Amino acid sequence: MKIISLISKPGQLEPQLVLSLQGAFGGGVANWLAPDEAAEFAVAQVPGNFRDVWHQLQGLQVDLNVVPAEGRRKALLLADMDSTMIQQECIDELAAEAGVGEKVAAITARAMNGEVDFEGALRERVALLKGLKEAVIARVLAERITLMPGGAALVATMKANGAYAALVSGGFTAFTGHVAAALGFDENRANTLLVEAGRLTGEPAAPILGRDAKIAALREITAARGLTPSDALAVGDGANDLGMLELAGMGVALHAKPAVQEQCDLRINHGDLTALLYLQGYGRADFVQPLAGDAAALRGGKQAAL
Repeated sequence: MKIISLISKPGQLEPQLVLSLQGAFGGGVANWLAPDEAAEFAVAQVPGNFRDVWHQLQGLQVDLNVVPAEGRRKALLLADMDSTMIQQECIDELAAEAGVGEKVAAITARAMNGEVDFEGALRERVALLKGLKEAVIARVLAERITLMPGGAALVATMKANGAYAALVSGGFTAFTGHVAAALGFDENRANTLLVEAGRLTGEPAAPILGRDAKIAALREITAARGLTPSDALAVGDGANDLGMLELAGMGVALHAKPAVQEQCDLRINHGDLTALLYLQGYGRADFVQPLAGDAAALRGGKQAAL
C-alpha cells in the first residue's frame, strides 16, 4: 500500500483537486492533515501517469509525492543547513561582506547543481575570503541569516516523538553551531574556517565535509543509535546532499537545484519544512511548535522568536 501526498502553501490546496485525483488514482478516503494545505489518500499501486500528473500539479503550486504506508515516521532527522534549514548560503553572505559576492555566488550555484567538484569549489571560494575579519561572521548571522519557515516545528515535533536531529552541512561550524542551537538540533557537523590574528586565512580545515562525509554521518549516527539508514529522514537541496538523500529511508529534495530534483523521488518545491512532517503522516494538530516567527534573524545563537 502506498500513500499519495498532496502539499501546498496554506490556503492553496483545493478540496476538488484532491477529490478528482483520488478518483482518477482509485484511492481511498482522503485524510486532510491540514485544511487547504495537506491531504493524502492510500492507493494499491501508483498509476503509470504519476509523473505527468506531478508536472501538471507543479503548475498549480502543489507538491505531489508517494510514500510507503508503513514506517513513515522516522527516528532520525539529518538535515543540510544552507538553503535548507536557513534561507541563505552562508559563504555567499560572507563573500558579499568581502566584496566578492557575485563571484562566489556563481561558484556556489555551480557546485550545488553538481557542475563542479564540491571540495575544489569550497577551497576556491574560501580563498576569496582571505583577510576578512572573523568578527564579520557575527554580523552576517545577525543581519543576513534567517531560518527556513517550518524548521522549528519540524525539529521540535520529530524530537517530541523520539527522533534524534543532526545538522550536517558542507558550510561552516561558525554558523551551524548557532543554527543548531536555535532550532534544537542534537548535534551539528560542518567545515571549519581557519583564523589567524582575527582574520580568515583563506583556507578551510581538513578534511573537507562534503558528499561522502554526509553519507558517513548518516551511517555513523544510525549505527550509534541502533538504527538503520531506512529509519532516517534526510533533507537537502544541493548535489553534495544526493548521497544521503539516496541512502535515507526518506530523502527529500527541498526547493532543490534542477540536477538534484531529477535524481530524487521525493520533492518539495512549494511547501515549507513542515511538508516533511506531512510526508510522515503528522497533521497540523500534531505540531509541537508554532510556526510564527520561524524566519526571524539569528543573533549570537539566539532566535528572536520561534
